[in-house]
Amino acid sequence: MNTVKASVIFSTYNSTAWLEKVLWGFFCQTVRDFEIVIADDGSTEETRSLIDRMRVESEIPIKHVWQRDDGFQKSRILNKAIAATEGEYVIFTDGDCIPRNDFVAQHLRFAEKGCYLSGGYFKLPMDVSKAITKDDIVSQRAFDLGWLKDAGFKTNHKALKLIAKGRFADFLNRISRTRTTWNGHSASCHREHIVAVNGFNENMQYGGQDCEFGYRLVHLGLEGKRIRYSAICLHLDHSRGYSTLETRLKNREISAYTKKHKVVRSPLGLDQYLNEDTRS
Repeated sequence: MNTVKASVIFSTYNSTAWLEKVLWGFFCQTVRDFEIVIADDGSTEETRSLIDRMRVESEIPIKHVWQRDDGFQKSRILNKAIAATEGEYVIFTDGDCIPRNDFVAQHLRFAEKGCYLSGGYFKLPMDVSKAITKDDIVSQRAFDLGWLKDAGFKTNHKALKLIAKGRFADFLNRISRTRTTWNGHSASCHREHIVAVNGFNENMQYGGQDCEFGYRLVHLGLEGKRIRYSAICLHLDHSRGYSTLETRLKNREISAYTKKHKVVRSPLGLDQYLNEDTRS
């Protein structure tokens, strides 16, 4: 029997400073009936130590799903994390994204069978990313446009995501012309749908695996629903040394094949782990 309503999954790799900020964000959510599942793609003992320390501070259950470092294998660790979930509804974000305190509540508010949700993020430069403290997150100052400006952020039109609330945010979700895709920073659907498409495609490394997963959800019969002005997170800056031309080209070929042939199930995916105990 499920003991939580939802499971939140995000990946991490040797980025404890950012991971700590992300966890603080989830500790102050307005709803509490969820679990955190950290998909760890081979971090060192420093990450495990941080998670153990943060567990003591947390009312929210935390699972740490770890695999050996074998290069960028996010699809693989996400599948292992999905297998460890107990919630009937699964929310995905990234280990470099601080959720606003209504992030989980908004995903649950809009959740419906036959749909997946596509949320939004607000990208920060490195200096502002580093400046954010625990108190800034708990107080929600970090999501205030005035505070961000004082911290050095140069505003742009995307700041509307931070300003829009309530019915205005709902209105912007409806009229947005942004293409609805499955986004790793803020997306969700029912667990049964993830199982039906066999999770993420482990033949894909960095670049495009989220969109390819979304294509297969659509081929299953799901409709994408935008909540990019409602479910917001702050995207902390970082390098992307794991991206190569070879992997990007390979992933584009896989995505194109998935789209053209309306593939539903991943050929190498979640079913490998559904009967394994991947939790720690």
